[in-house]
Amino acid sequence: MMEQPGSIPAVPPPSAAARLPVAALLALAMASFIATANETAPAGLLPQIARDFGIPEAGAGQLVTCCALGSGLAAIPLTAASAGWRRRGVLLAALATFLVGNVVTAFSPGYALTLAARFAIGLATGVAWSLLAGYARRMAPAAQQGRALALAMAGIPMALALGMPLASWFGALAGWRSVFSGLALMSAVLCCWVWIAVPDFPGEAAGARPRIGQVLALPGIRAILAVIMLWILAHYMLYTYIAPFLAQLGLAGLLERMLLVFGLSAMAGNWLAGALIDRRLRGLALAYLGAFAAVALMFGLGAARPALVYAGVAAWGISFGGAPTLLQTALADAAGEHADAAQAMLVTSFNLAFAGSGALGGVLLQTAGAGAIPRVLVALLMAACWIVWRSDKHGFPAGHRRAREQ
Repeated sequence: MMEQPGSIPAVPPPSAAARLPVAALLALAMASFIATANETAPAGLLPQIARDFGIPEAGAGQLVTCCALGSGLAAIPLTAASAGWRRRGVLLAALATFLVGNVVTAFSPGYALTLAARFAIGLATGVAWSLLAGYARRMAPAAQQGRALALAMAGIPMALALGMPLASWFGALAGWRSVFSGLALMSAVLCCWVWIAVPDFPGEAAGARPRIGQVLALPGIRAILAVIMLWILAHYMLYTYIAPFLAQLGLAGLLERMLLVFGLSAMAGNWLAGALIDRRLRGLALAYLGAFAAVALMFGLGAARPALVYAGVAAWGISFGGAPTLLQTALADAAGEHADAAQAMLVTSFNLAFAGSGALGGVLLQTAGAGAIPRVLVALLMAACWIVWRSDKHGFPAGHRRAREQ
């Protein structure tokens, strides 16, 4: 019998048999770290890559674009094509592509080959992102699926906090190619780890594979995808143009410290989401979006004192750190047995919003100045809050996740 909405049933502590498979989930966390680093590491190495290939930095930046483009294009078709394959085999194929693609990047003699390697890595990244959430949930007891997903997604904020700074530092020390050699080595180690520690699961039977339209028609799916688009669009508009925004406030010299605060706060936000998500998914979504909206409003009003800006960046980091776990859990709950197909939609939606954020933010920067960006964010985030608030039956329902499944 289901509990009344908003009630919190007593959930007994998990038995030894129901404990999370930490070694396997940490392997997935390393996969999410490498996937994020694949997408972001080139951004910290653009001057070196540009000098090596004799191209402008804008051309070197296309290494990031190619990876994101491949991820967005691949997620839905490749996930659908591999739906019947055993899950560990699909994950290992994606990791092997990471390995080969990063080896090619590290030793590539030309720009065109490097672009092709980054695009191939993007294809594999799209498949990996579509797979990881469902994989983590299948390894965990129902009452701890949110916590398991948070652990598997811990690699994202860790890569944001440490990956790009370390890549920039190591690239300056040993050359940009050494960074991709390191990612290749990590991918090789992870292939072995996954083979040893991560359990295998069957794919979907041919008759059970849904069409995209069928998954979109499931209650709550479209609402969650809309929240994803709005949240990611808002986040990357500010993240991409944080340097000119801080320069407008006279705080350009604090950029690296601000990014470090953001990354560390994102790790804290992911931990908090993992601790509370199985009991408070809806409340966390509203709180995280509301916190980001409040920060955007403060920035939009022109707060320029360093202490206030540091506090705002920290709150923003906490908000974004919990976003992947919250959104993927909500989407997987709504999709049920079709979680992998729904996650593929998430990857595509994410990358479309990512691309749109750069375009929209650039227009605002050129026409109204960096100070206009936070004001637009307020509207986007309030719209996302409204969708979450309205989706109290499907998408972001109240109550304990375990109670809803009973």
